Amino acid sequence: MTPRDDAPAPLDPVPEPHTGLMGRFRNYFLTGLVVTGPIAITLYLVWWFVTWVDGVVRPFVPLAYRPETYLPYGVPGWGLIVAFFTLTLVGFLAANLIGRTLVDVGETFLGRIPAVRAIYRGLKQVFETLFSGKGSSFRKVGLVEFPSPGMWSIVLISQSPNEDIARNLPGQEEHVSVFLPCSPNPTTGFFFYVPKSKIIEVDLSAEDAATLIMSAGVVQPGSAPDPKKAAALAGVANAARIANASALQPQQPAKVE
Repeated sequence: MTPRDDAPAPLDPVPEPHTGLMGRFRNYFLTGLVVTGPIAITLYLVWWFVTWVDGVVRPFVPLAYRPETYLPYGVPGWGLIVAFFTLTLVGFLAANLIGRTLVDVGETFLGRIPAVRAIYRGLKQVFETLFSGKGSSFRKVGLVEFPSPGMWSIVLISQSPNEDIARNLPGQEEHVSVFLPCSPNPTTGFFFYVPKSKIIEVDLSAEDAATLIMSAGVVQPGSAPDPKKAAALAGVANAARIANASALQPQQPAKVE
């Protein structure tokens, strides 16, 4: 195919806007920090967790089953593998009749110790609620007016109080227990009961709420870049750059024939 005579001529490449050497170094440094920072912190946390599990499990593993006994170096993550298979085996045994009997005997023994009984029962209920997948605790996110009127905080909605607590709460309205995480550490916070009408439920997952709290509002839910939007913004920015560069170029005097 031959090119058409009326086809627009290709545009000359527009020179990049002039930036100083220190400005370029600053941009490169910030770009590298944004790229490598999350990766480095994630790898550090994973390595810390694996090392912590290895340190806890290794003393319980006989020397004959340790890799460093046969290798000149240790194998990171061996303790994590042993812990995974051990917990799976314990769960398999606990699902059988003999395992359930042993668990009942152990719970009966712990239930007779006054100080240990409350701790064990509380932790058991927490683990059953969080890991069973049947509970609805902390699956809903809401807003409550806290710490003063006009100021709203994100809370994780938990269960309704039991009959004894609900009977002693003032008013006739139904109350709900909520957990208000603190920023930037969402594992700490405040637990309180609030009237159900005072809670504004929001369409937000618990993971997004935790991210919002940990970042102190810097990372907003749904702020992930959309490829189509990013391409559109890049096209607009490129057009603006071309227009600005064309305006800065000196105008050539028109030829008189």
